[in-house]
Amino acid sequence: MPDPRDRRRATTEIKGALRALSLQLTLLDRQVSARVSLKDVDLDCLDLVNRDGPLTPTALAGRANLHPATLTGILDRLERAGWIARERDPSDRRAVRIRALRDRSGELISLYAGMSSSIDAICADYTEADLALLTDFLTRATTAGHAAAQHLAVPESEG
Repeated sequence: MPDPRDRRRATTEIKGALRALSLQLTLLDRQVSARVSLKDVDLDCLDLVNRDGPLTPTALAGRANLHPATLTGILDRLERAGWIARERDPSDRRAVRIRALRDRSGELISLYAGMSSSIDAICADYTEADLALLTDFLTRATTAGHAAAQHLAVPESEG
């Protein structure tokens, strides 16, 4: 019969490894944002727009767990620096969508290239089944992190 203490120990090690990874990725992002003269939160929002965009400001504020007034300043900085464009939604001329400008995406790709190459090398050591398991775990952990952040978010009426 498996020892429950071994399982708890393994789970604790995974949690510790995730925290360490989170810290290292935060430090990497901090270096990247400094290189391109962005605030950390600006880079986070740009990443969301690159990944999920085009987005309305309301949708972006929700995904970033930011108050809309805070997001306005972030979008102003990103637009001035040439990272994003605010465009009218063709289906609703009153609505605005935020779109990442691809002209500068090469800067970010080159700054993350070292980490990307390292991940490629790490993944090369795993089987397809291992990679599927890791993808499932990381996807589920990401969903859990999102839910935890949503739970802690201050409702707009209180903020």
